[in-house]
Amino acid sequence: MSSRPIPGFLLSMILARALSAATDDGFIRTLAATRNFSSGRPAKAAFTPDGGTVLFLRSGPRDAVQELFAHDLATGTTRSLLDGARLAGAGSEQLSAAEKARRERQRVGASGVVGFEVAPDGRHLLVPFSGKLHWFDRVDSSLRELAVPGPILDPRLSPDGKSIAYVRDHDVWTFDIARGRATAVTRGGNETVSHGEAEFVAQEEMYRPQGYWWSPDGRRVAFEESDTRDVEVWQVGDPMSPGRPPAPQAYPRPGKANAKVRLGIAGATGGRVIWARWDVAKYPYLARVDWHKEGGLTACVQTRDQRELVLLRIDPGNGSSGILHAERDDAWVNIDPAMPRWLRDGRHFLWTSERSGEWELEVRDATGGPARVLVGRGLGWQGLAHLDEDEGTLWFHASTDPTQQHLWRVPLAGGECTRATEAEGVHGAVFAKHGGRRLVTSSTPAGLAETRVLERDGREVARLPSVAEEPGFVPRAEFATVGAAPGYHAKIVRPRDFVVGRKYPVIVDVYGGPHAQVVRRTLASSLVDQWLADQGFVVVAADGRGTPGRGRDWERAIAGRLGEVPLEGQAEAIAALAARFPEMDATRVGITGWSFGGYLSVFAVLNRPDVFHAAVAGAPVIDWEDYDTHYTERYLGVPPAAADAYRRNSCLTRAAELKRPLLLVHGTRDDNVFFRHTLRMTDALVRAGRRFEVLPLPGFTHMVTDPVVAGERWRRTVEFFRANLGP
Repeated sequence: MSSRPIPGFLLSMILARALSAATDDGFIRTLAATRNFSSGRPAKAAFTPDGGTVLFLRSGPRDAVQELFAHDLATGTTRSLLDGARLAGAGSEQLSAAEKARRERQRVGASGVVGFEVAPDGRHLLVPFSGKLHWFDRVDSSLRELAVPGPILDPRLSPDGKSIAYVRDHDVWTFDIARGRATAVTRGGNETVSHGEAEFVAQEEMYRPQGYWWSPDGRRVAFEESDTRDVEVWQVGDPMSPGRPPAPQAYPRPGKANAKVRLGIAGATGGRVIWARWDVAKYPYLARVDWHKEGGLTACVQTRDQRELVLLRIDPGNGSSGILHAERDDAWVNIDPAMPRWLRDGRHFLWTSERSGEWELEVRDATGGPARVLVGRGLGWQGLAHLDEDEGTLWFHASTDPTQQHLWRVPLAGGECTRATEAEGVHGAVFAKHGGRRLVTSSTPAGLAETRVLERDGREVARLPSVAEEPGFVPRAEFATVGAAPGYHAKIVRPRDFVVGRKYPVIVDVYGGPHAQVVRRTLASSLVDQWLADQGFVVVAADGRGTPGRGRDWERAIAGRLGEVPLEGQAEAIAALAARFPEMDATRVGITGWSFGGYLSVFAVLNRPDVFHAAVAGAPVIDWEDYDTHYTERYLGVPPAAADAYRRNSCLTRAAELKRPLLLVHGTRDDNVFFRHTLRMTDALVRAGRRFEVLPLPGFTHMVTDPVVAGERWRRTVEFFRANLGP
């Protein structure tokens, strides 16, 4: 028998297998099967126009197949209206490649009934399913499939509810419901010059999934034309299906060509197209379009470097435009997808700005001139909830503590802002069109999401019924602010069998990127952390500079340093946490995350191996030159002028110096962070002779929805950290 030592990578595999029996993966499989215990909870709840009924979607407790329910507030009864089986008839749901991509952009992992729209009469519902249109009558429960050739995309009712607009074969169409007649609004659309479809970066990065807009009177349609002929085309294939041809995807990378976008206006039954005119060379990005009854047709457009955003008012009769307002920032201007919001007097609109250093809500006049600040500094504005002009009240979400979200109100005429939710946690609200009723969905550190129906005065009248499973315990999450002022908001989760005086290896649960937070005061956000902790770790998380909710300067600190600043923050937070909590063994720290969190995990073990001793990186961006324009150029600049920033913040720059254990996890069919990223890292590490591991997820995209695979991913994560950090 040979006495040669066992190679390190083989020893790691042996230890992982030896430890696998001790990994309690029952809960994590339950967590995956219940979609983080969200399956069975009401979703996409909305009032009928009269405010008397709440419609919502709900699946079973262990599936993602949703059906449509109605809760009658007068009787307190809930009944099922429609499910996928009835919609499908004798067949099964079939999704086009375009619909699959659209759902991926919107992170929709459910099936069955995934959306509905209530007609103005409150009786009829438009329900898309399997690329077809269905018209449902709530009174007699009748259902009919509309005679619309498919597959269709993005169907929406006209304001009067008499027609439906949709996209088919890259053109916009309308359908007259009473006459049963379809009419082409645009013609000549194809895969490279499309009409009515938002381009990739609009859907993925601008919060704009739609590519057409009804006029308030339903007589005209504004639509986007997207020309991708100059955009680099990537072929998205699936190694699991080598007999299936790869799908071409126009994917704009930093410094390369974007889609050429323009805005057309046409009659709802077709005819001459009027093209909106603005300085497209200066403002190539079409960030938002609105067509208000009070304020007319407006659009928000951006410069390529995103340092200027302009609000245009467009004359739909001749296409001319004028600037109502402009926002500028030396780093970048954030897009608020809820703005502008016109008041019904037609002489004022709501607008948000970060010019003061924090988000503020303004009321501006019809020329764009400022009238007054309605919600000022110091409240932590997070977004508009509802405008109730009948009552003269504006409702909004805000919190001075960004780990929470609360509902507030302020008189539209100006005055004191009043908080309407008290319980610690995250509260979101949806309002009835009239009458003041609201749906408030609350997630707290002690309970998962629950939706209540409240009257104008705050009196509870109902709770939407859930059939979801419950985790059966409350995570032991402790929240703290650590580090030099203003400090990092952080969370620490200990094992439920925690022993005082014992040192534990540490796992850092990280995202770290812009426009997202990990540290939230909700039970759901700590479930995975508690499971990881129960396997023998202390799990921590911290939101550093670059994350939202802490003001303009805090967020813009990452300009030109997209990975460097977040990594500095994570290292500082770990040092501060370890100094405060002696159970943390700072000599055994692992880091794991997905997407940007995956990138930061790789970046951490490459650049700060003194702090981070092992990493599990899910779907990591390895080199920012391979990500999309609108996201990447916002933070790193436009190549080639910004080439040095891209080099410094790339994982490839120091790949040859990898000293710490690294596990890369990636879906082979990911069309957001392409599998190419992990392959490029693999190539660099192999050529440098570095040891590492790869766990490919065959056939999966950026979302891993299969319970078995999701559970296995977490089990492998625990085994990797046990093998490399010690039990």
